[in-house]
Amino acid sequence: MHHPQPLQSFYIFFFFTYAALPSLSSSIQSLSRGSSISVERPDNVLVSPDGTFSAGFHRIGDNAYFFAIWFNQSTIFTPVWMANRDHPVNGRRSAFSLQGDGNLILTDGGRSTIWTTNTASTSLVQLRLENTGNLVLQNYEENGTLWQSFDFPTDTLLPQQPLTKNSKLISSRSQTNYSSGFYSLYFDNDNILRLLYNGPSISSVYWPDPGFVSWEVQRTTYNNSRIAIFDPFGQFHSSDDLKFISSDFGLGPKRRLTMDFDGNVRLYSLNDKKGSWAVSWLAIRRSCTIHGLCGPNGICVHTPERRCTCPPGFKVKDPADWSQGCEPTFDLSCDAKASSYISVPNVDFYGYDINYTEKLTLEACKYLCLQLCSCKAFMYHMDGLGRCYPKTLLLNGFQELSFSGTMYIKVPKNRTISKEYFTDGIKLNCPLKAHVELPRAYETKQENAFIKYLLLFVSAAGGAELVCILIGWWFMFMNNNDSNAIEQGYLVAATGFKKFSYAELKKATGNFSEEIGRGGAGVVYKGVLSDQRVVAIKRLEGINQGEAEFLAEVSTIGRINHMNLIQMWGFCAEGKHRLLVYEYIEHGSLDDNLFSNSLDWEKRFEIAIGTAKGLGYLHEECLEWVLHCDIKPQNILLDSDYMPKVADFGLSKLLDRRGLDRSSFSTVRGTRGYMAPEWILNLPITSKVDVYSYGIVVLEMVTGKRPTGFHVINGGEGDGRLVPWVRDVMNGRAISKQRRIEEIMDPRIDSGYDLVKMELLVRVALQCVEEERDARPTMSQVAEMLLGHENNQEGL
Repeated sequence: MHHPQPLQSFYIFFFFTYAALPSLSSSIQSLSRGSSISVERPDNVLVSPDGTFSAGFHRIGDNAYFFAIWFNQSTIFTPVWMANRDHPVNGRRSAFSLQGDGNLILTDGGRSTIWTTNTASTSLVQLRLENTGNLVLQNYEENGTLWQSFDFPTDTLLPQQPLTKNSKLISSRSQTNYSSGFYSLYFDNDNILRLLYNGPSISSVYWPDPGFVSWEVQRTTYNNSRIAIFDPFGQFHSSDDLKFISSDFGLGPKRRLTMDFDGNVRLYSLNDKKGSWAVSWLAIRRSCTIHGLCGPNGICVHTPERRCTCPPGFKVKDPADWSQGCEPTFDLSCDAKASSYISVPNVDFYGYDINYTEKLTLEACKYLCLQLCSCKAFMYHMDGLGRCYPKTLLLNGFQELSFSGTMYIKVPKNRTISKEYFTDGIKLNCPLKAHVELPRAYETKQENAFIKYLLLFVSAAGGAELVCILIGWWFMFMNNNDSNAIEQGYLVAATGFKKFSYAELKKATGNFSEEIGRGGAGVVYKGVLSDQRVVAIKRLEGINQGEAEFLAEVSTIGRINHMNLIQMWGFCAEGKHRLLVYEYIEHGSLDDNLFSNSLDWEKRFEIAIGTAKGLGYLHEECLEWVLHCDIKPQNILLDSDYMPKVADFGLSKLLDRRGLDRSSFSTVRGTRGYMAPEWILNLPITSKVDVYSYGIVVLEMVTGKRPTGFHVINGGEGDGRLVPWVRDVMNGRAISKQRRIEEIMDPRIDSGYDLVKMELLVRVALQCVEEERDARPTMSQVAEMLLGHENNQEGL
């Protein structure tokens, strides 16, 4: 495209004129004595030599900033250290300065000092941000460190950053409010690394499980060094013998260990290409057992998403702040005759027991609580021992179907208490914005005339540049239809998630001409976007949601990220059309490869581990608790390295949103042969249905046989069912272990398999397909069993 000659001449004139002006903002490598970083120049930041980290001011609200260190590659703002997390500064005249006496200070609005390192030096000093993310004040003449951010962590540890007896990790208040929260990771006086809930009125330790002594949780108190650290490979070690490794163990990903706002400690790994984080380890898998999540009288429930709810007869104090919990709608009397109970099964409020009594009948336990004015409720285990726990406070409440106890809450006898509050759980949400405004006035100073006119000139020049750019864009739009595609490409690069038009996807697929997959939810087509990215586009069928509702659900799925889950890049919700845009996976599905010679033993074992890790993340680790409901080889895709990626997760949310929220489904989900018995018996649907399907897939990978309808060579020509056949062979005592494995093993697997690992895989799969769902392990336990064997083998 050619611009008119006068416009070209103006561009050339403007470029050289504007280029001659001094740069008003730029990144810097170090801060020397007497220099500072101003809040009014947001691009004036310290950057590590390799570009991984930046340090500078970040806005957290209206007229509110803090000084922080953050990851540059992350698509979401991810701070690793903050100087003033609890005292934001004004957006004018605040500065982070290295003074002449060698002291680092943070000033608010040009007035008060709100943070300082209290250092002093007459030698040459310099502040640098290292590649490790450590902000270091260095004394170069004496070759010493005056101060470093690694010694004062906030909520995050980086590789090689120690947690010591003098430091702790303190969570943020919420996902968007970075002020100090209620949870901390620290070394206790007994030398044990613990998690503490320090709420508005009470505090309690909840990890490791306080119901066990230290040696029962593999910790030792006999080491007073009190230090914990993790290395660049993802291996963590603490002086109390706590050890773990990341699920993506090895040198490569950038990692951080964060004390999250919800009370869990998680190790995250960064995908450099996508800028997204994936959880590679977490401290607590039963997240509702974290103390204080739902406040006093509140109950944490998985239904299947984690929610806070109130017991019968109680109401929430503040839906926007669950730390305040629930309050009763009634007044209790100390008169035993005026009180009664309402039962809440599978619920416990941890701690605050008045006493503990065994071999007590339920009626006797009720009578005991009625006689105590301070008794608010009691928990009773009817397990043969008759255990009675009267409670003086109702805190740390949770509900688990596997918990056999029942909570009996004391209520007035003359009032009818419905269970309305208990059934209406409220999802754990956080404010969308941390709104902080500092209502402080600023002193005015006489302006320097030269500076004033210089700024006016620069502003005019910038305005002229903007006009030229807009004119150029207008010409380009009129003469080049591909400009819109370029802009959309920039949008995708910036956000990673995009709303496509139906016309775009129709063009990308050549009018949906190349079908690469088909399932119950729709047909998948191969496409090429305008930026030349190859994608898989799924046309959904049976979606009756409106655009807003569909957007809400699909954006949730789009935020879920794990190396073993397929990545969604966008969607289309236009008229009656509902389409999802995924990354394209080179080797297709496990089903496409399973009955070929492309999968050797090692690949099959790694596929089993990767699939377990992906499902474990869906079930327990991501904040949006998701059931897949259709695990089968067609929904497990293999990338160029044959790493598995679970596809079609979250479609159950799109297809039956209301049903999923009730932990029940209006229609049966899944594929014949892979479906758990719960679907047929009309039992409540939990994550264990995915565990069952996973077990079937693993047996299929090991044996090379479909779940039903195969011919058993040694057992006649009748239809074979995979699970009973494998179980019969593995339980056979007349033949050796190797013979049993050889009898069930897919003949396509070469002779180089590991007999111990093969047997382990089969035994784990048989556990997964138990008829009784409570006998099945969780997906995270499956991953641990398989990875545990790997780690033991490496240590031999």
